[in-house]
Amino acid sequence: MKFVSTIVGIILFILFFGFALKNTQEVDLHFFLNYELRGPLVLMLLAFFVAGAALGILAVTPTVFRHRRETTKHKTTIQALQSVARTGPTQPQPDSVNTQQ
Repeated sequence: MKFVSTIVGIILFILFFGFALKNTQEVDLHFFLNYELRGPLVLMLLAFFVAGAALGILAVTPTVFRHRRETTKHKTTIQALQSVARTGPTQPQPDSVNTQQ
């Protein structure tokens, strides 16, 4: 499996490298207030990809922390229930029969 993932990684690298070589022309990015940024297309695409990935990670972070907190709470509850089940009440003793009259 490691061999297959290495081959796939090499193929993807070659494809992305070829994409970068084909997109070296200069592009202008116009912002508000007449601010302009000029650079190669491939660097612009890479910058926006990285920015989007960072924003996606920031958006998911609160959910991940909430799930971790809930998992910890559930594990604590399970451990408490298991300890109660181990040390819980034993079987009731049968009533003693009094044969003396």
